[in-house]
Amino acid sequence: MAIRVVRLGSPRVVGEGLRLGTVRRPPRGVPKAEFASRDFYDVWMPELAPSEALVKEAQAAETEAQWRRFLRKYRAEMAQIERARLLDFLAALSKQTDFSVGCYCADEARCHRSVLRALLAERGADLA
Repeated sequence: MAIRVVRLGSPRVVGEGLRLGTVRRPPRGVPKAEFASRDFYDVWMPELAPSEALVKEAQAAETEAQWRRFLRKYRAEMAQIERARLLDFLAALSKQTDFSVGCYCADEARCHRSVLRALLAERGADLA
């Protein structure tokens, strides 16, 4: 059992399980009834996405210093008790079932999902 970290909208792989969308906004121009069938997500979990202001900061980050500042702020948001509990829950759930978490960004290295992967690993999650 494990968590996969994926790009939303990419083709699903065997064993990926339920796909959680850890994004601030649903995909544009896609009817809600088609989110899962078009490989976006089965369940929307915006609680795991950066705040709207922080998303804008990440998108505007051009230097490593700006990106590191985003990373620190996102980690601080994820340390809030409600979000930390959700991360703990997902880490524990990874021991029992397969599922995936994802975002739309093409490059995971410059996406909040890279931090999400690290936060889940720090909590002992099984990662694919």
